[in-house]
Amino acid sequence: MSSITTVSGKHVDPLRPAPEDLDLADIAHALSLLCRGNGHVSHLYTVGQHSIACCREAAARGASPVVQAACLLHDAAEAYLCDLPRPLKAELPAYQKAEDHLLRMIFRRFLGRDLTEEERAEVTAVDDDMLSYEFRYLFPEPLGENWKHIQSAPDLSVQDPSVTEEAFLALCRALLSETGGPLA
Repeated sequence: MSSITTVSGKHVDPLRPAPEDLDLADIAHALSLLCRGNGHVSHLYTVGQHSIACCREAAARGASPVVQAACLLHDAAEAYLCDLPRPLKAELPAYQKAEDHLLRMIFRRFLGRDLTEEERAEVTAVDDDMLSYEFRYLFPEPLGENWKHIQSAPDLSVQDPSVTEEAFLALCRALLSETGGPLA
């Protein structure tokens, strides 16, 4: 068995995880330490911060609590697999398949179900618009005009990982209690 050891001491096979091994605290911790853009940003900005920004953007757009929670968790598979830049990920179909499988498990574990196609489209739109916003302010060049769709005020500042971790968990717990998802 090939597995990773999480901060909580769990041994998780990222390609064949057991649902009970998927842990919100492990996810929040890992995402609070993973830098966006493979580290090619103007300053430390983490996947956890991006996830929180996406969740808050979904709320600003009036999205349902399920979509807000899905926006918060949309990169949660990266806590177990790692974050890959989009151009590289597009060339790795096996990685995409593993990430999609793991993300669907995460949604079922914490939201109690997978997303509908409409919900997935909402999450993707928020994620794409946030990426454009991040490129405008954190990368050396802009990426399209989608940043203009942002309705919230994303915090792109350097943040202590423990602050990001706690904010991620607090948002997740609040949304999961609102959606009726299990609080594992």
